[in-house]
Amino acid sequence: MGSLSTPFTVLTDPRPTDTTLPAFMVTTTRGFLPRADPIVTLPAEFAPLESILQRMPVQTLSGEPGLLAPPAEGSDEKGGKLGAVVDGGELPDLTEAVEKYKGNLPLMNALYRDYSFLASAYLLEPCHERFVRGEEYGLGREVLPACVARPIARCAELCGFKPFMEYAGSYALYNYRLVDPSLGLAPSNVRLIRAFERGLDPSSSEAGFVLVHIDMVKHTGPLVAGAVGCIHAAQAQQLSQGKESDKEKLNSSLDQVLTALRKINSTMETMWSRSRPTEYTSFRTFIFGITSQSMFPHGVIYRGVTEFGEKPVSFRGESGANDSIVPLVDNLLAIPMPETPLTEILRDFRSYRPGEHRGFLEWVREAGGEAGLKGWVWDVSNGNGDEEEGRKSRALWIQVLDQVREFRWRHWCFAREYILKRTSHPTATGGSPIVTWLPNQLAAVMEEMVRVYELAGGSMVGGEDGERTEGKDVLGAEVEGIMDLVGRQREMLRKEVRKFCEERGVKN
Repeated sequence: MGSLSTPFTVLTDPRPTDTTLPAFMVTTTRGFLPRADPIVTLPAEFAPLESILQRMPVQTLSGEPGLLAPPAEGSDEKGGKLGAVVDGGELPDLTEAVEKYKGNLPLMNALYRDYSFLASAYLLEPCHERFVRGEEYGLGREVLPACVARPIARCAELCGFKPFMEYAGSYALYNYRLVDPSLGLAPSNVRLIRAFERGLDPSSSEAGFVLVHIDMVKHTGPLVAGAVGCIHAAQAQQLSQGKESDKEKLNSSLDQVLTALRKINSTMETMWSRSRPTEYTSFRTFIFGITSQSMFPHGVIYRGVTEFGEKPVSFRGESGANDSIVPLVDNLLAIPMPETPLTEILRDFRSYRPGEHRGFLEWVREAGGEAGLKGWVWDVSNGNGDEEEGRKSRALWIQVLDQVREFRWRHWCFAREYILKRTSHPTATGGSPIVTWLPNQLAAVMEEMVRVYELAGGSMVGGEDGERTEGKDVLGAEVEGIMDLVGRQREMLRKEVRKFCEERGVKN
């Protein structure tokens, strides 16, 4: 039996000044963004860390070459300048300073962000230098010094992250500052705090890549509110034991989800102009992880971290797949995924999100299932409620599914144009197979769209190249147009995946 209460705490007030709460909660105002804008300035004890990070990027804020810049052509300058600085003793082990501030969780998140940037840059610096010379990535550094390993491990423990760079807690969502706080998150007002290549220049492709993600996630407050509204509507219907069926409230919430997703997808489309496909691989090296990467065949030793016992450990790299937007809708709509090794990777990615995000996504999955949300919408024979509202519910459901399809299709197009056409490296930054992993989820959502459409009485009889040769106008012209597109894209995806697999000698 469902419950009208929400056992998971979704905040309406993000409580931006409360330092006892994690930086990342789930709110109806800021959605999956941190409760308050990220901390930029570190306490004085961390001045050595700040100094290195400011000097670290390929191009610093002043425009001068930084520690990660390759040696000037024809000079006697040696590479590995960042490694030399870290190994040379300039950075002390500041774990005791971390302990001093451990009660301030947003500050712990800022320190986690900064140490993870340094850890990734240190481990992957040799790979970047080879890439710049046009060589294979080769091997990264296999030992993380204690002055980095111990503080990042402690900060990660306090914040609930892995001791390696993550999407939300470090690289993207906790890595921005506002030029003018009064202007908020207007795209022209947002800058990166940390960068690897040229990201401190807001016009760079590295900055654009990160800032588009932030711009997308700023629309997730209404997405969260709409998802909760859908579940509460289903719970109320269940508690009435079918005597009452307020599909109007459900439809209002589904429409809220749909509107938010359309804004997110529209923002996602700006990636093409804000982060150029030809420049992505120049900073991508630094966001690779350890797991399933040729650069770290034996893992990495975190020197001085007692719980690891001086044994190599492995973590996945930063990936947009760790964002919570699409997983939220996957769980809300109960989209089934195939039981494949690729789906197992998808499940593993769940652990690379802020704890509150993980808890919320799991609550949506469980509460929606217990309340029978999906069945309430798609059991066309149950006779509950106004049939016109029921038809509208099913049409909205498919339109929301279509926004997931659009998101995943665009993500696949990004992978094709930014990565597959420009590098032969077989794995994505998070360690998933670069050719087959995204199509695994994309094909699943298209198959679900076909299934529920046919459940409503539609037909997906296909001809050559995925063209529909027969159909029924059961959910309106807009849905019919969506399903026509799905028919074509399913066939197009099969052909593209087969082509890339054949070119790379990968099993499809």
